[in-house]
Amino acid sequence: MNRPFVMTLAAGRERSVLRRHPWIFSGSVRNMWGEPETGETVVVRSADGTGLGSAAWSPASRIRARMWTWDADVVVDHAFLKRRLDAAVDRRNSMAGTAESNACRLVSSEADGLPGLIVDRYDTVLVCQFLSAGAEFWREHFLDMLQERFPDALLYERSDSDAREKEGLPARCGVCRTEEPPELLHISCLLYTSDAADEED
Repeated sequence: MNRPFVMTLAAGRERSVLRRHPWIFSGSVRNMWGEPETGETVVVRSADGTGLGSAAWSPASRIRARMWTWDADVVVDHAFLKRRLDAAVDRRNSMAGTAESNACRLVSSEADGLPGLIVDRYDTVLVCQFLSAGAEFWREHFLDMLQERFPDALLYERSDSDAREKEGLPARCGVCRTEEPPELLHISCLLYTSDAADEED
């Protein structure tokens, strides 16, 4: 078995990670063991060697790594990421009002433990953004997961944000594996208003 890539933080720079901040900036990194590819998973350790979790490596960005997990014993692989994606989708499906709408944000990047991945649903179309090195590294896996979870959906990518440039990634837009989406989509949603707003109206 190959040894993992290990990123060691400078002394005292583990505090934000221990508070579960998902970003590690370049000035916090003391050294790197090995030569990971852009977006590849690295083990994060404090200056004294304590395991802090795993992150996606981004050598071109000031945000040098984005945490996948704060559990040093967890392996970041297809199964791990699928659990995260399924949990995000299940949360959205359980939210009030989702039954009355055919549009919502299914995956919201760091908020769902998937840094740089955004997935929006518009009726039969899923619009994906891969905005970080880690999300880009696992792109094909995420597309597989979405096709498995939503077999009838059309997948479209809008990875044209400035965030990709900061990660050293080129902009990309277009259809992912499926046919072109229709020119027009019918979006339905239920609008909620508070009693106070009704009284003011």
